[in-house]
Amino acid sequence: MKTKSTVIRFDSDGSAKCLWTEAIDLSAIGTLRIYRASKIEYNNARGLWQVTINGCSQPSFEATSREACLHWEHTELNNALLKGRI
Repeated sequence: MKTKSTVIRFDSDGSAKCLWTEAIDLSAIGTLRIYRASKIEYNNARGLWQVTINGCSQPSFEATSREACLHWEHTELNNALLKGRI
C-alpha cells in the first residue's frame, strides 16, 4: 500500500497548517486547533459519495467509492496547502 505524504505548512507567525494525521504526534509541536476543511457525505438521490470543501456551495468531487473521495480530498487539500491557498 502506498504511504500518503503529510504536508505541514508553517506560517511566519509560527503557526502550522496540515491535514490531520496520526502518523506524527501533532500535539508535540504546540497547542492544536482543529477545523474541518471539507466533508464527505453520501448523496442518496445521486447514489454517489461527494466531497464538499468548506466555503463551497456545490460538491467539488464525487464518486461511487468513499475511498476514492478520501483519496481525492487528501491529494487536493495537500496541494492547496503547498500552494498557500489554505
